Order: sequence, then structure tokens, then C-alpha cells
Amino acid sequence: MSAPEVIVYSSTGCPYCEKVKSFLKGQGIEFEERNASIHKEYFDQLKERKIFGTPATLINGKLVLGFQEKKFNKLLGLTEDQSPMATTTPQAETNIENADSIFQPVSEKILEEVYDFVTIGGGPAGASAAVYAARGKLKTLVIDKAPKAGTLAITHKIANYPGVREELTGLELLTRMQAQAKDFGAEFVRSTVLSVDFSDEIKLIELAEGRIKAKSVFIGVGAKAPSSKIKGEEEFTGRGVSYCSTCDAAFYQDQVVAVVGDNDEAIHEAQNLAKYCKTVKLLIPTELKGDVDFTLLENNPKVEIYKRHRVREITGTDSVEKVIVLTDKRVEQVWDVDGIFLYLGGMMPGTDFLKGSVMRDEEGYVMVDDLLRTNVDGVFAGGDARRTPIKQAVISAADGAIAALSAEQHVNKRSKLRPQYS
Repeated sequence: MSAPEVIVYSSTGCPYCEKVKSFLKGQGIEFEERNASIHKEYFDQLKERKIFGTPATLINGKLVLGFQEKKFNKLLGLTEDQSPMATTTPQAETNIENADSIFQPVSEKILEEVYDFVTIGGGPAGASAAVYAARGKLKTLVIDKAPKAGTLAITHKIANYPGVREELTGLELLTRMQAQAKDFGAEFVRSTVLSVDFSDEIKLIELAEGRIKAKSVFIGVGAKAPSSKIKGEEEFTGRGVSYCSTCDAAFYQDQVVAVVGDNDEAIHEAQNLAKYCKTVKLLIPTELKGDVDFTLLENNPKVEIYKRHRVREITGTDSVEKVIVLTDKRVEQVWDVDGIFLYLGGMMPGTDFLKGSVMRDEEGYVMVDDLLRTNVDGVFAGGDARRTPIKQAVISAADGAIAALSAEQHVNKRSKLRPQYS
């Protein structure tokens, strides 16, 4: 079988481009890289195809927008257990952890165990809790239904996590945390929690595969994502719909774009896009989340701010041409735009499965004390599952550490918390 012809259109500083290139290199696939932010001819080639974002990969002439591992595998003729480099890849390279290798299916052995500590949610709170619990010699299990879809996992750039000096994607940071917990002995499974029973000393967690048993439980679930995508979003992804200004801002030089979001990331991205675009229309659908500084945007003549405005639909022919907006007065308007950047995260904690097992407030946040203990002995909660003054990965990670130390105290029946110093 002849080698596939692979061309990767990339941009400097684009994290998704790096994922595509790393994937191809890891599979031993040779490719031609065309950097559209350095060479104008490549930039023009994309625009001629009505493609307004990177990465854009051509595999034997077939286009893949973004990083779509399943589609790459299909077009390249790869399977999960087979790759062109399976017999020649050095051992050091095959040991690199990723979400797919860390999370395993639920086995009969796991269902037979009684765990000291189970964390529901594998994000920064759950992963940090697993590090501390496993290192504290608690038999630890992490359950996550979508390891690569949480708030941190889909964050395209992290530059302020303490101790990590280089910029990296949220998924890379999260995978490091999970791999560290795994190194200490924590187990990770991918499954959906259907319900819980915290009424006895041994807590029960119902999965489709069976029942997990635990002496202590940490509720570290994230926020629920919007129930559905905006109409037209999927159709125009890579053709006017984007999620990364670092990757795609240059495609909108002197054009009009909309930015939709309710967090600091949206504000930052609008500020970055204003360096390129003629006009940036920032739509804030709900109340802003976190400590957001509007000063620079309010004083920027290129930025228009629309509070309590929602995008109902994205329309166009070959690429984005218009957005249908519901204003703060509940009036529908049609705006002409050349592109739209979306930064819509979850808004409510994903704690519905708990029902009445622990006390929650009117918005679903689990109620906890200073040691992150719920009203049920041996059950703890943190991260986006509890109400915090601001949502940040480092705060969720701190919650995980506190909860794990509290769980260690509970399981080993200590009179007080025992910190880990060394």
C-alpha cells in the first residue's frame, strides 16, 4: 500500500495544529506542513477553499478540519491497536500518557473491589484529589464520563498554572495531573454515573456496567455544557466558526467578527481579535463568570459590547455570512459578520445524578464546609461542583487536595487532618 499524501495547513502558536502534527509523527506518517501565518501563498490557498481556520489537513485530497482523531484513523487506515510504526517506535515514545491510555473500561475486578476513595469527575479537582489520595495510600478510583470534554480539557492555552512555566493546552496539563495520580497507583475508568446511594458506611455508585463500592467519595464533577450547539455551528466549523483566535485571527484581517462568551477567555480573545479585525462584536449571553476586567475593551473603538445578547443561529452559503441574534429586549436581529468565535462553557454544576443524596443549593451546587465535607459523613465535594468565588483550575486542584486529605482522615479514623509534606 502506497504512503498517503498528507498536507497540514498550520499557524504559528496553534495548539490544535501541534496536536495534528504530534499525532501524525506518532503514527510515523510523513506530511508536508504549510504554515499559513508565515507564507501568504498558503494563507491564500485556504481562503480560496473557503477555509478560515487551522489546522486543515488534506489526506489524499480529503479535508479534515481541526483535530479529529477518528477521522484521521479512518482516512489513514489505522486502528487503535495498529499503526505504521507499531514495530519500530522507541519504547520511550510509546510510554507517553494520554487520556485514552489513562482511562480504562470498567472491569469485573473493579466492580469487586471496595475502594478507599472514589472521585466522580477526572478534571483538575478529581485528578488532584487522586494524586493526594493515592499518594496517601488510599486505594483510589477516578470515574469520568468524558475525560477530554471538561472545561480544562477544552481550554486551548494555559499560561498561569503555578510551577508550569511553558504554555500548554488544558488537556496537556490535565493529562499530566492524571498521569501523576496513576503513577501513585490511582485507577481511572471512563463511565457515566447513573445514581448514588450514600446511606450506609460503604457508599454505592451505580454505573451502567455495575456498582462501585467506596469508603469515601469525592464529587468533583464539572459544569454542565450547553444542551446543544448553536444552529449552524457544526456546519460552519472551520468555515467561519472558530474556537481559537491564536489559530485563526489572521484570517479575519479588517473584517467583522462576533465573539460569544461569558468568561475571561472570551474577553481575552476579543482583545486579541481587535488587533486584526475591523470590528469585534462581543456578545455576553449571561452574567460574566469570574474576575473580568472590561477596561481595555470598553476603551477600544473596534470592540462593541452587547450584554445579554444570544446567538440563535449561524447562517451562510459556503462560509459564515450572518448571525441571528436575540437581543436583551428579546428582539431578533440579523447581523452581517465574516466569522464567529465561540467560548461558551458550562453554566450549572452537573450534579443532577445526586438527587437528594447530599444537600445542594437552589442551583445544584453541593453544600460543603471548610474541609469540603458534605452533610453525609465520608462524602466530599469541590471544584465546579461547589460554589466558589471564581472558577480557576488551580482552585479546583486545591479543592481536590483538601478533599483527599479529609477523606484520608475519615477512612483511617484520625482525629485531625494529616498534611503531606514529603
